Amino acid sequence: MTKASTSRKSIAVVIPNYNGRHLLERNLPSVFNALNSANTAFEIIIIDDCSTDDSVAFLKQSYPTIRLIISDQNQGFSATCNKGIAVAEKDLILLLNTDIELNTIYFETQFKYFELPDTFGVMSKIIGAQNGETQDTARFLRYSSFKIKANDFFYVEDENFLTPTAYLSGANALIDAKKLKEIGGFDEIFSPFYCEDFELGLKAWRLGWKCYYDPKSYCIHDHSSTTKNYRTQNWVKAIFFRNRLYVHAIHLSRTRLIFWLMQITFVDLLFMWLGLKFYFYKSFGMFLSNLKYLAHSRKKMNQLITQHQGSISIDEVINKMDKMLEGQTIIQGRN
Repeated sequence: MTKASTSRKSIAVVIPNYNGRHLLERNLPSVFNALNSANTAFEIIIIDDCSTDDSVAFLKQSYPTIRLIISDQNQGFSATCNKGIAVAEKDLILLLNTDIELNTIYFETQFKYFELPDTFGVMSKIIGAQNGETQDTARFLRYSSFKIKANDFFYVEDENFLTPTAYLSGANALIDAKKLKEIGGFDEIFSPFYCEDFELGLKAWRLGWKCYYDPKSYCIHDHSSTTKNYRTQNWVKAIFFRNRLYVHAIHLSRTRLIFWLMQITFVDLLFMWLGLKFYFYKSFGMFLSNLKYLAHSRKKMNQLITQHQGSISIDEVINKMDKMLEGQTIIQGRN
């Protein structure tokens, strides 16, 4: 589906869906409003991840012009998104969760980022649906001992400044389609969910591209409205920490990787036991059982770096972001 195009880049919206009929009904109108206001060509691609509700029937009846891809088995967030990324035909790809409502002028301030050749993508401010508080802004990239951290939120006083961020939230990320396809989309080792967006951001930065946070655009997010229906809380925590381990195994330098493994083995496992956080042992067990696949992911990352004729470490990415922020008034926390 298209609209009369202008000089602005065209947009493909890729939405993974799992039992999100109620969310689609509530939020799809805002997606169409934002796209129509963007005054550019667009398409919407929804990939149903083997839903057991009436999502597919609803979409076929209410939105017959949407491109609908139906999976015959549940594969999780990464694999589902990748199906949409593979068939997207526009200049930019907006990766969007079903639980996101877009502001009508959502795209208006984001096009400028893609005038720069090294832009990988940009994300907007995320506002909570329940309390109106800011959930997500830009994030610093830091080390905590030998662990990679991107937990500290910040924003820049000058809203016209192009603010770098460690990664783009998977809930709403507008990305250069060519670059995203070159990377291969999300690494599917992170399925069913969590940390795949963090890893994608690290990959982009290490290839010499940039991720940005745009404070002038915003979306509304019903946080975890889909993941909360998966199994048990401890299972979800185990997946989260497993995937955090995966990120480190893929991106740490060899020297840091050795010290990180020592820290996990001799420190973290003990403290998790003392804190009765036994789900972490499940995380670590899953991590060890997938070392072969992690080696493949690490090799693929190194191949991408070789293709780009550069070797950018996490340390260098941290320094690059810090240098970009020099001279700016930075406020820590969520604005």
